Amino acid sequence: MHELEPALIRAAAAGDLVAFEQIVRAYQQHVWRFLRRLVGDPATAEDLAQETFLRVYRALPGFAHRAKFSTWVFQIARNAGLDELRRRQRRERVAAAVPARGPVGPVGEARAEIEAALAALPVDLREALVLVEVFGLPYAEVAAVVGVPVGTVKSRVYRAREQVQAWARAEEEATGDL
Repeated sequence: MHELEPALIRAAAAGDLVAFEQIVRAYQQHVWRFLRRLVGDPATAEDLAQETFLRVYRALPGFAHRAKFSTWVFQIARNAGLDELRRRQRRERVAAAVPARGPVGPVGEARAEIEAALAALPVDLREALVLVEVFGLPYAEVAAVVGVPVGTVKSRVYRAREQVQAWARAEEEATGDL
């Protein structure tokens, strides 16, 4: 993922809607993919991506250029995603008797397995794994996005990989694919 020119960011912060549109176009797919994997639902991820860019637009004048712009955008996306996950947990507590729905629409078997493995991870492990493995962000950038030390990110990615592998082994044993 490439970084945008500081002049473009400053123009958008000053109210240039064309510049802001370029920012949205540059990051919208990355933000949606991150949120899709974080929350597990494409439609919700789309709504959250829109919410993310609304938050970016509102906060843009306060962007201090101390971190990479992409890191700052991912922090905002992460916060929107975590807010949604908290809302979802509250709704689930209220409607505990309603069974969870599976993935909507036809998906490949391997993709469904990957999504299920990701969904089985705790949020902190899932977000670290997605940012490192899917988006290829360096550990230092992931640390800045999630607000933890680099060592914590490394530990979370390691534990996430271990849990995904254990999940895959358990699935193989359950289906007899050994």
